[in-house]
Amino acid sequence: MKIISTAERPINLLQIIGGSIVGGMEIYVLRLLEHLPRDLFHVTCLCISESHFTSQLREMGCSVHLAPMTDETDWQSIQLGVGLIRADAIDVIHAHLPNAHLLAGMLSRLTETPALATIHGRYLSIRDLEVHKLMQTHISVVAKSAYFQALSLGIPASKLRFIANGVDTGIFRPTDKSAYLHSIIKGSPDAQLVGFIGRLAPEKGPDVFIKVASIVLKTLKNCHFVLVGDGPLREKLKDDIDNLGLNKYVHMVGLQSDMPQVYASLDLVVSTSYSEAMPLAIIEGMASGLPVISTNVGGVIDIVEVGRTGFLNNLNDLNGIADNVVTLMSDRSMRQAMGSAARKRAEKNFELSSSVNQTIDLLKSLTQTGFRSERGIEQR
Repeated sequence: MKIISTAERPINLLQIIGGSIVGGMEIYVLRLLEHLPRDLFHVTCLCISESHFTSQLREMGCSVHLAPMTDETDWQSIQLGVGLIRADAIDVIHAHLPNAHLLAGMLSRLTETPALATIHGRYLSIRDLEVHKLMQTHISVVAKSAYFQALSLGIPASKLRFIANGVDTGIFRPTDKSAYLHSIIKGSPDAQLVGFIGRLAPEKGPDVFIKVASIVLKTLKNCHFVLVGDGPLREKLKDDIDNLGLNKYVHMVGLQSDMPQVYASLDLVVSTSYSEAMPLAIIEGMASGLPVISTNVGGVIDIVEVGRTGFLNNLNDLNGIADNVVTLMSDRSMRQAMGSAARKRAEKNFELSSSVNQTIDLLKSLTQTGFRSERGIEQR
């Protein structure tokens, strides 16, 4: 069994990342790597393509390599991965998304290097379960629902950890009201703003957000709705806004780099997703002192305290979501009370340093226990 002493050298960590959009998983990876102590970890990254994401990784000092990653891992990726592990003396592998987990599992077996896969969804996929069973990888999950699903499927607790997503509450915090978004949409600084933060993709339900806006605007006349993000539904959503005659009140501002200023511009965060694990946008909004209205999906139930930090609604309950928006946007004192409670809840339960420290401890522990075969026999 190989024992890594951080007094001798940093742990050599290989991050295998199966996506390239700037979504929740990629943000998780960036924040984790930003906070890994450089005296404890040296990071090599294996990604699927060049993108803004790989540029960000390089800016942080990570060594970045590229390889195709599909549901059927090819020989090129395996050869490159084995070569990286040997050349960089990799001590532990950390994978994100099922395609990356598959490659990590194969490399783990071929090189006898321990591998961890972080599951960013509300449940493990069949592929994640198959790879774990065959390759004996370790699993961490960000959603409690995924943790109990994994246990029910027979993944032993010794190979499973629940580490909730976290945000930096020093960066995302209540501040003076900002006109950042108001200037982008060319609106009055006094206008009330309701925000959707997320990828413009079907599973996030941005079209539902627009329909909710159309209902709310029948009652509230000085309320604007802002979609922050980009994705495949962008053009369709523009058409929806046009067809509903909402151009004056519903705005698409694309991706924004200064997210703390985005939240400081908003009065309320609304999530209309069909599927979530532990969405960072909701936690960031709460840490910024904003109440949240959301569909009750995945791990959201573990984030929002109903009636205290916000409201939850059933999927496609447009009128229910709209009623909640009208209630909060009509009552400033309620918004402020919920926002204050949301901030306290984020500080107590979803601080980034806690998530990072737990992940560091887990990665370090894998270098201490070494690679074990399917029969549990130590190999290094």
